[in-house]
Amino acid sequence: MISGLLLGGFYAAVSIGVAISFGMLDIVNIAHPAFILLGSYVAYIANTVLGLDPIVAAAIAMPAFYLLGALIYQIYYVAFERREDQSLRGLSFFFGLLFIAEVTLVLIFGVDYRLVQASYIGPSLKFGPIELPLRLLVPFGVSMAMVAGLQLFLSKTFLGRAIQAVAQDQLALRLMAANPTRIKRVAFGLSFATAAIAGAILIVIQPVEPSIGREYIGRVFAIVVLGGLGSFAGMVIAALSLGIVETLTATFFGPSWAPAVSFGVLLVTLAVRPSGILGR
Repeated sequence: MISGLLLGGFYAAVSIGVAISFGMLDIVNIAHPAFILLGSYVAYIANTVLGLDPIVAAAIAMPAFYLLGALIYQIYYVAFERREDQSLRGLSFFFGLLFIAEVTLVLIFGVDYRLVQASYIGPSLKFGPIELPLRLLVPFGVSMAMVAGLQLFLSKTFLGRAIQAVAQDQLALRLMAANPTRIKRVAFGLSFATAAIAGAILIVIQPVEPSIGREYIGRVFAIVVLGGLGSFAGMVIAALSLGIVETLTATFFGPSWAPAVSFGVLLVTLAVRPSGILGR
């Protein structure tokens, strides 16, 4: 159960960027897991070459990821959204990004698994019969801190409230002298910035190779939909629930059943509550 909660914290970190881009902006960025892998490799280079802690390295890289996200949104806006052609062709754009990012990582790093070193990767905390590996506990804390920080930003600042409103009522935003395109660019940049931290968390938890991001494409969208579009709290509940369900399934029935049971839970929940756990 505790291992499932810690795994769910990791799922929250990899899903929060999609919760912003898809849940709030209606942009189906299926390339997000590939940029999480980019964050993993940035952390790997900083750790092996400079000796930096992978999570600290990711925090330093966040502004660069933000700028990359803002640039990608600007290209997407000019090529698709401005022409109101963002459905199928926009999805193809992100498919292309996914494959370009993956192939680039393969060409640079090869297909071998890479890992990092940190003081908290080996040890565990013991509370009687309960043993908590720090390589899961530290990422869980970082993930929850990132989610809480973004939630405070979105709920307490004008820019944050504008991001929440941009997909719902752009006319109202314009009447408040806010540019919806600028707001979306900032929000999309933020979603990419979270990928840097999520990538560092991923490589702390397990070794990575360029194609591993594909495993999370369906899972992150399932978590966002299950939690309710636009709801960070719902996303966290869904991520923790999925982590627990997958851990219990893997324990009693084997790891191969975990994804099937997870998506079964998604289908049952949406049949009972189509808007998701905390969706409106």
